[in-house]
Amino acid sequence: MEKTAYAILIVVAIIWIVATIIGFIAAFPLGIIGLVAILGFGLLFIKALRERMAKTKDDRYSRDVEK
Repeated sequence: MEKTAYAILIVVAIIWIVATIIGFIAAFPLGIIGLVAILGFGLLFIKALRERMAKTKDDRYSRDVEK
């Protein structure tokens, strides 16, 4: 059930991002600013994911912490 919910959220997020990009392209001269902003956020998101996946130490802390 949880995986289905995540899958639905991912699909909706992708559709929303594509619709936003299409809207920015439709508003061409000023839409470039939005496209650059989305590109910047995307690059920062990818950087954060790579750093998180590379650090197994964080996994150990989150797994071994007493609750």
